[in-house]
Amino acid sequence: MTMQTPADPRTRFETAGTDLGDALDTFGRAYDGSGFVGSRTERPFSYRFRVVGDQTMSFRSTLFDARAAGEAGTDDEYVVMWTSQGGGTITAGGEEVSYAPGTPVVFPTEGSFRFELQDVRESLVHFDRGYLEGIAAELGQTTPGPLVFDHAQTPRAEDLRAWNAQVRRAAQTVLGSAPVSPIAMAETARDTALAMLRTFPHRQLAPTAPVPEGASSRVREAIEFLHAFAHTPITTTDVAEHVGLSVRGLQQAFQRQVGTAPNAMLRGVRMDRVREELQRGTPGETTVAEVAVRWGFAHLGRFSAAYAKRFGEYPRETLGH
Repeated sequence: MTMQTPADPRTRFETAGTDLGDALDTFGRAYDGSGFVGSRTERPFSYRFRVVGDQTMSFRSTLFDARAAGEAGTDDEYVVMWTSQGGGTITAGGEEVSYAPGTPVVFPTEGSFRFELQDVRESLVHFDRGYLEGIAAELGQTTPGPLVFDHAQTPRAEDLRAWNAQVRRAAQTVLGSAPVSPIAMAETARDTALAMLRTFPHRQLAPTAPVPEGASSRVREAIEFLHAFAHTPITTTDVAEHVGLSVRGLQQAFQRQVGTAPNAMLRGVRMDRVREELQRGTPGETTVAEVAVRWGFAHLGRFSAAYAKRFGEYPRETLGH
């Protein structure tokens, strides 16, 4: 009986050249870009772009000897990037993050972002969005939901050392010339995903927001905005501005299509997040007060009564289960 060896799951892509326009087109397609512009520096221009991996994780490398700027996005993936030469900035949501050799960064995950770079040698690890969210949900014993990485918080030195060590181990498998089995690739992707989640500070949002059937595109967008930014001090005015409606127009649309007011839905979303944290919390380490205040409920008596009305039990009972 002949045993068939499983096919190597990796795919490979590589391109290089000396035409700046070709380079901008290549990277624009790879990163869902728009408005990419470039200019030469004192270096002779050349570029190289390489991708090796499977549907869950890929390793990429970029050489780009010029300046470039534009808008990019990675809606379907989570990406960690670091440079061995050169650097630049990434800007999203009014927050600018600089990167240079020795400072890995996670690409913004909430929509598109602006970037500037010059004369870089970059390495990147891309994870499929659903795959990484599934791994994160296993760790937190919760339902998969979007991940938001905190660019203002620097990873701990020991975590970065662990991340770098795992990337080196994974590169031997992903980038090696020897055949790789699907099982070996899956184990490597999982180990690398776990290392990323342990290294780069992040939080998990609630699963994709439920939207009433027949809701207009603006109401859908407003509900998604409420869920995505419930952890921030947003108001009905912020939501209205985001979707291009007046506050009164937004309130009327919600009453017609959802049957409640935007601020009432926001309170409900935040209370759901409190419940999720209390369910994962440990009595003695987590307190109802600190979780409630973190989600904007300052008056604990009123919060406790509203919580009991919504869930049929008091928050201290949820924490004690």
